[in-house]
Formats: sequence, structure tokens, C-alpha cells
Amino acid sequence: MPKDKKKLPLDSETFLSIRKWYLLALAGIAVTIIVAQILIQFHLNTQLSDSRVINLAGRQRANSQKLVKEALLLKEMPTSNEKRSLITSEIKKTLTVWKASQEGLQAGDAELGLPPERDKNIIAHFHEIEPHYSAMAKAAENILRLAAKDSLAKEALGKEISVLLKNERSFLRLMDTIVNAYDQNSKEKLQNLKRKELLLLAFSLLILVLEIGFVFRPLSIQIRKTIAQLVQNQANSEARAKEIEQLYAEKEKSLQELQELNFVIDNAALFASARSDGSVVFISKKFLNLLGIDQNELNKPLSEILTADIGQQAYLREVLKSNRKNVIRSEEIKITTVKGAHFWLDMSIVPMHQSSRQQSILILCSDITERKENSIKVEQLTQQNFEARMLQKKVQASQIVEGQEEERKRIAKDIHDGIGQMLTALKFNIESIDPENKEKTVEKIAYLKSLTSDLIKGVRTATFNLTPPELDDHGIFPALHKMTVELSKLTGKTILFDNKTDDNIRFDSLAETNVYRVVQEAVNNAIKYAEANYILITINYKDHILSVVIDDDGKGFDDSILNTPPQNNSEGGMGLFFMKERIDYINGRLFINSIPGEGTRVTINYKTKKEEDHGAE
Repeated sequence: MPKDKKKLPLDSETFLSIRKWYLLALAGIAVTIIVAQILIQFHLNTQLSDSRVINLAGRQRANSQKLVKEALLLKEMPTSNEKRSLITSEIKKTLTVWKASQEGLQAGDAELGLPPERDKNIIAHFHEIEPHYSAMAKAAENILRLAAKDSLAKEALGKEISVLLKNERSFLRLMDTIVNAYDQNSKEKLQNLKRKELLLLAFSLLILVLEIGFVFRPLSIQIRKTIAQLVQNQANSEARAKEIEQLYAEKEKSLQELQELNFVIDNAALFASARSDGSVVFISKKFLNLLGIDQNELNKPLSEILTADIGQQAYLREVLKSNRKNVIRSEEIKITTVKGAHFWLDMSIVPMHQSSRQQSILILCSDITERKENSIKVEQLTQQNFEARMLQKKVQASQIVEGQEEERKRIAKDIHDGIGQMLTALKFNIESIDPENKEKTVEKIAYLKSLTSDLIKGVRTATFNLTPPELDDHGIFPALHKMTVELSKLTGKTILFDNKTDDNIRFDSLAETNVYRVVQEAVNNAIKYAEANYILITINYKDHILSVVIDDDGKGFDDSILNTPPQNNSEGGMGLFFMKERIDYINGRLFINSIPGEGTRVTINYKTKKEEDHGAE
């Protein structure tokens, strides 16, 4: 270190050392946490894509069997043109979906949410299944051409159906292989993620061990040395204090010259007088005690006696010079004593009528330090209240993230326990069909119809909870109408939508999304918790205010719970909290009124901005 460079104080040097090592350790841990989160999010996105691919691959088996079944129905059905047209339409629809799905699984399809297939093993399986797929597709197309004719050629139709039946079993077997390959790839990705997580955990533990060895231990040694140095400094300070006490004892004799002055004024007031050149004529004892100076130190200008700060001294010189006229001036000035103490003085500078020409100004002061400190404390308390509110917002934000995570888990559980189980049952029942046993085949087909209907309803329920395309494409009005129609079908409840506006008005996309989610939450609460049978959603836009009202005839609840913050994701807790947070986020207002046994009304009011109003027009 260069000799001319000023050495840092001990406290600054210690703080810089501690800060450097702590920042390095925390940065290492933060990097591992960020990398772990990136890996987890990437894997979750991959799992969502894999689940869509596996789901669609599983449906290919059902579509192929449906195609064969419809072809058999066409062969066995009477030659009625109307019935034949109906079956032909179903075959055409099934064939279109089947071919689009098969091509999407290989080349990718943005509409179906399918990425292009890059796994060489799965591509090889698709090449293996291609002859059977092509033969079945061609046979289905030939069947459609035969059915389009006026007279149905049974013999030609039978040949094409034979081609379907001949290739169906191989197609189903190979599709099972492809689905298993998709599942195996997904498991391998999960195992890879686990290995990476373990490596990151080991790295984090290593950082903690290094922090203990290279940060805490050296710091404890350094702190011990610092304490020893402080003890030595304290001993030196006590020795110097004794020397100062001796000096004060020697100078007490000179204070006797001031006993002729008024004792009350001298000990009760802060005042001083000065000559025109700024030199001191007299200063009270109380003032001297406040400033921490002795009588023999009054050989300096008054500005230098009042404060040890150079900037304050310059300001006081200007203030004292400017009061040469018969004008009383008041100032609130912060002074710094020679001992480093800080005081606030309310100073009144009074011009003197000179007779002896010794006195020029009289300074009367009052100590307002306590008042200033109280003012600062008030500001600090205000800041603390602000920080407390910000902390509360952070807690609420963490609760929101918790609720979103619980919602993701719920959707995943619904797909796994509902749709997944039904797909497995569908697969086993299809594989157990024996074409030679017609009676049981008919029973199983009937059961498969019911199971397929439940499966479709489960898929629609799961996808409906996500953001509907109508919201982005057409706005809040069509999206809410679609929601009521779909929920009414899925739940069997009477859910009505009353639109009292004349036009389909668009609003800010963020506002539309949050209003839609709050309405969806309110309707779901009415169905799930209130057990309502009748729900009415009324929407209106008037005087630049979008108003949505949700009424239900459910069992209601005690609305006093709205005044207490939620503690967990219990019923009636976090859901209502999220509704309020969403509406607050778009500067809207939410009103919830409920009476036990009589139902609930939820009202949403959102005032649009000028830009939105122009867009609506």
C-alpha cells in the first residue's frame, strides 16, 4: 500500500472485508438457485409438450378403431341414403382428424400444440407404422368414394373393410410402442433433471462449507483482533480524559471573573453579544456549556465559536453581516460543536443601538434539538410504516404465487386422476374386445361410448380452466358468454348470461383477463362451495364504467371473513383474496355481499381510460 494513500478507518476496513466475502458467497448460492429454477421451468414446459404428444398419440388408437367401427356400420346398415350419408359424414370427419393427428405427431402442428419429432427411435417407429397407416387411410378414402355412389357395392366395400381390419391390429400395436417410447423419453428427461438438481445441491453445500472455512472463521479471528484493539483504544481514551480533567481544573479559576453577571440570565438563557467585526463581547454560561467551550477560547469570531463546521461558519458570517439594519432576523441553524455534537438552534439576531460602540448585535437562541429529533423520528416512523406495507405486499405476492402453484397442481392432478385413468380404462377395454363374441363386444362398445363421453367432458373441463381463445380474439363479452354455455353443459347447473350492452366493446387486454378470471373464480365458488343451482351473470357498460354482477342462489357465507386476511388456501380464503388483488391491480372495485342461506352477489366495477373509450367507439 503506498505511503501517501490514507489508510481506511478500522470499522470501514472490517465492513468492506465482510461485505466482499458475503457478496461472493451469496452470489454463488443465488446462481445455483437461479440455474435450478431455470432447469425446473424448462422441464415443466417440456412435460406439458410431452403430455400433449402422449395424449394425442393415445387418441390415434381410438380414432383408428372408430374408423373401422364406422366402416363396419356402413356395411351392415340398410341402403337408406339418409343413414348412409350420416355414417359417411362421421367416417370423413374421423379420417380427417386421424390423418391430421398422424402428420402432426411426425412433422409438428402449431394448432395442435405439437413440436416436430426429433427422436430417431420414435421416427423409426413411425416409418414402421407408415405402410399400415397408408393402407388404412387409402381404404377409408376408397370406402368414402364407394359410399358416394347411388348404389353401395357391398363386395367392393367388404374388400376395403378387410384391408382396414387387416392393418388395424398392427397399427394399434405399433402405436402402443410409440406411446411407450414417448413415455420413456419423458422419464429419461425427469431422471436427467434429478441428476442436475443433485449436482446443484452438492455445489450449494460446497459453497456453504467454503463460506464457513474461508469467511466465518477468518471473520471471527478478525473480530477478536478488533475487540482487542478497541479495548486498548478505550484505555488510551481514559488516560487522555484524565489529562483533560486536569486542564479543566486549572482553568476553573478564570471562570470567577464571570460571577459579577446575572446568575439567572447566565444559567438560564442562550445569548451572546458581538462587535461589528464579529468578535465576542459576552456569551452566557449555558451557551458555553452547550457549545462545549471554555471562556478562554472566546478570542475567535462568533461564527467560529458557534460551530466547528467550515460551511456553517461561512453561512453564519453572512447572516451576522446582513443584520446591520434595524431588522430582527430569525433563523433555524444546525451547529456542530468542537466535540462533534450536533444541535439545532432557533436564533434571533437583534441589532443593537450603540453608545459605547462595543456591541453591534445581540443573539438570542433556544435549543430546538429535541423538536427536530422528534420530527426526524416521525419521518422514520412514516418510512417504517411504508416498509411495513411493502413487506405486507411481498407476503401477499408470495401467497399469490403459492395459490398459482396450487392451481397448477390441481390441474395436473385432474388430468392425471381423471383423464389419465379414463384413457387407461379405454385402452384396456378396447384391447379386451373379442370380435367373435358379439354379445360382449356390443356391451363393451356401449361402455366405451359412455367412457369416451366422460373422457371428452374431462378434457373440455381441464382445457376450459385455461385462458379461452375467445378472450384474446373477441373480447370479454363473447368469452363470458362462452364460459356460461360451457359450464352449464359440464355441470348441469342453470348458468345464464345477460348482456345489456349494444356492441361488443373491447378493453385493455390486462383488464379483460383479470375481469374474466375474477368472474370465473366467482362462478366456480358458487358451484363448488355455495352449491348453487342458478347463476346469473349480468354485464353492462355505461358512463365509461364496465360493470359485471354475478348472482347465485347458493347457501351463502358469513361475509365478515372478508375483513380478515387469509392464512392459507382454505375454502373462502385465498380465492376471495386473489379476486380482490386482481381487481385492485387494474384499479377496479370489487363488492361481495352474501347472506347465509340466501345466496351471494359479486359486483365488479372497472372504469375505463380515455384511450380505451376511443378504442371502444
